Amino acid sequence: MYAIVEIAGQQFKVAKDQKVFVHRLAGEEGDKVSFDKVLLTADGDNVTLGAPAIDGAQVGAKITRHLKGDKVIVFKKKRRKGYRVKNGHRQSLTEIVIESIVASGAKKAAPKKETKKAAPKAEKKVEAKPAAPKKAEAPKKAAPKKSAKADDLKKIEGIGPKIASTLVEAGISTFADLAKTDAAKISEIIADVRGNHVTDTWPAQAKLAAEGKWDELKKWQDELDGGKA
Repeated sequence: MYAIVEIAGQQFKVAKDQKVFVHRLAGEEGDKVSFDKVLLTADGDNVTLGAPAIDGAQVGAKITRHLKGDKVIVFKKKRRKGYRVKNGHRQSLTEIVIESIVASGAKKAAPKKETKKAAPKAEKKVEAKPAAPKKAEAPKKAAPKKSAKADDLKKIEGIGPKIASTLVEAGISTFADLAKTDAAKISEIIADVRGNHVTDTWPAQAKLAAEGKWDELKKWQDELDGGKA
């Protein structure tokens, strides 16, 4: 029996006891994981096709290790501009072993229900009675409130424009805010941003940026690969 399943944005043909390398998954070595986006199952001549996924089908697996793929060299050049950029990239991968393929009847994990906040009650406006006229005084101008200036979060290795805007929408607009935020919480906030993002070093990078230690940050970033150590 085999199945075609979507894992971390990629489709794989899998069978029981097969080893598969996928984009980095959240979890520790030895953890059990399951995937509900099963597009096709086949057991001999009995083939079931989903539309797009098969309801009740599930593939169970176990994380065996985390690793990095082979280095890929990306070279950019512009003619007659003196522009040359060479970068290396190693994709973060996870090795899993397929333990089970369930064609039907598997229970999907129930999504967390979002609690709706009650709308604030409208306050009744009370009209104040006109007071006795006083001597006119020069109106005092209220001092403008100082708003915290947003930092360019894209200076953190591994953060692009889409992630930066997503963090700002979540209330993380400065290096100091980012330094105080746990890496796991950051991963939660950017979960809907497409791609594989490892946030482990982002708070530490942001702390150096907030303290103005740019030379130390630049030296460290030269050793990182997309924000990953």
